[in-house]
Amino acid sequence: MQKTIMPERLTVGWLQEQYRSGTITPEEVMAEIIRRSEADVDMNIWITPPSMEMIRPYLEWLKTTDPSDCALWGIPFAIKDNIDLAGAPTTAACPDFSYTPDEHAVVVERLLAAGAIPIGKTNLDQFATGLVGTRSPYGETHNALRSELISGGSSSGSAVAVARGQAVFALGTDTAGSGRVPAALNGLVGYKPSLGAWPVKGVVPACESLDCVTVFATELTDAYTVDAVARGYHAEDVWSRRLPAPNAAMPSRLLLPVEPPSFYGPFAAEYEAAWVRAVQRLKAIDIPVQYVDTNVFAAAAALLYEGPWVAERWAGLKSFIEANPGSTHPITEQIVRAGAEQYSAASLFSGIHQLQRYKREALELLRDAVVVLPTAGGTWTREQVRDNPLASNRDMGRYTNHCNLLDLCAVAVPAGLAAEDLPFGITLFGTAEQEGLIRGVAERFAGERELIGTNDVVTDIQSTSASNESGTSAVEVPAAMMRVAVCGLHMRGFPLEQQMQGCGAHFVEETYTAARYRLLELATTPAKPGLIKLPEGGASIALEVWEMPVAAFGGFTAAIPAPLGIGKVELADGTEVSGFICEAYAEQTAIDITAWGGWRAYQNQRSSVTS
Repeated sequence: MQKTIMPERLTVGWLQEQYRSGTITPEEVMAEIIRRSEADVDMNIWITPPSMEMIRPYLEWLKTTDPSDCALWGIPFAIKDNIDLAGAPTTAACPDFSYTPDEHAVVVERLLAAGAIPIGKTNLDQFATGLVGTRSPYGETHNALRSELISGGSSSGSAVAVARGQAVFALGTDTAGSGRVPAALNGLVGYKPSLGAWPVKGVVPACESLDCVTVFATELTDAYTVDAVARGYHAEDVWSRRLPAPNAAMPSRLLLPVEPPSFYGPFAAEYEAAWVRAVQRLKAIDIPVQYVDTNVFAAAAALLYEGPWVAERWAGLKSFIEANPGSTHPITEQIVRAGAEQYSAASLFSGIHQLQRYKREALELLRDAVVVLPTAGGTWTREQVRDNPLASNRDMGRYTNHCNLLDLCAVAVPAGLAAEDLPFGITLFGTAEQEGLIRGVAERFAGERELIGTNDVVTDIQSTSASNESGTSAVEVPAAMMRVAVCGLHMRGFPLEQQMQGCGAHFVEETYTAARYRLLELATTPAKPGLIKLPEGGASIALEVWEMPVAAFGGFTAAIPAPLGIGKVELADGTEVSGFICEAYAEQTAIDITAWGGWRAYQNQRSSVTS
């Protein structure tokens, strides 16, 4: 039997299919995850890294369970190190604070009961205070795609673990945006349920009345699967609420800011152009778009760190900080101490009254509607954050800080690339009572597999100047293009050619691979080809090369079902381009059609036989 090669990013569906077919075991998956974590050790992803010693008891328990009874059987997940895993230290990224709990956090307990495998505890901005991923004595967590950039925080390690293929999903927490900003910066989905929907018992408080446990995943469906397990009232959690699992529904309106968002950082122009493209995609999903004043969100956001709510952070940490001088990260301590020094009880009540007015305004605005904002208006290098830690962090929360104060739910979804290896994302916000609306829009925008051909539309804005309905012109930015090789249903004249056109791609040339490939007819419906590169021998296979906007490539690849994926395809002239490749395990049930020299020739001969 050929060894199954694990993809760079893992999903629930892919792993479950491998387990059902017997092509891979949980032990093999965990061994590969440990190998990957060791290879990435310099990225500072983990505080308690994956180890077989830690994972083994959970693998043994799997042997006593029926996979059909466990929604997450054998699925590896990471845990932010401010969430309790019994028997493993909880540090909140502060070594002197560390303790070893006897019980799991409630959400962890529920995931374990569903068969999920905890693999380690991830790095974070200390005490979950920060949105940059650099405020940890365990090191700055590197961005998953570009090491010089920040990973986002505070749930930095959790997001990067998923993005680097070291977990299928990861738990984070979100008070000001910590479950959304790292998702955007690492090209992931970040799902933040309504406050109280998931229990927070067993979570180290940051700002207790606003804290929320969240999930990072590669696909929306994986986030939903985790939500279905984690959600539910818990009698011992004073913040818990009875909020049933939402069903996806479509709102009557999509709300966009009447004043174009402002962008910051070294890639501000690229982010601005990516926002214009995202708006174009939103307008293609057949929901009325309305431009509205979103100043209520900015006003509410200001209360979190520039108002009395920072005192709640001090209330939670005061005893530890005063008893352990010098143990806290200097920036973290500076922020939380402001709560003791600046705000009185009177100012707190004034803030509560003010917030209540903002909540009512936001509720009326969002009735049967979803508001869309950039998840982040830019990013920074890790060096830039070190030079200006407070201002850079404040910028990262510009479009996130309002969410929990206003009792909103949110989902951050990828929106293509702003530049090479520079993901861009948007966040959809809705009311706690209408959480299903953000799901409906997210599914349409992300282009789930059955919808990708009609709804994942990205317009090439090369040599154009886009305008929004308020009359403000966007910056003219040429669309970055990349070459993509296709060898089957995406070629001209085949059913999925429209996906290429919908992504703004255009045909370049017909050509051939190097003589190192095998072509298969996969056992799928509909039938499609799979291209496998051989270590030696093989044949030259006909294909097409297209040019596609870089910004569309992320959404395009996210919809590709296993066993297909994107990798480097070697052409006959020796150059390499991104293109469709196939995992080797598919060969076991496929038909070898290499002799026909290409999918078009194979289909032509089949047509001639049946006619």
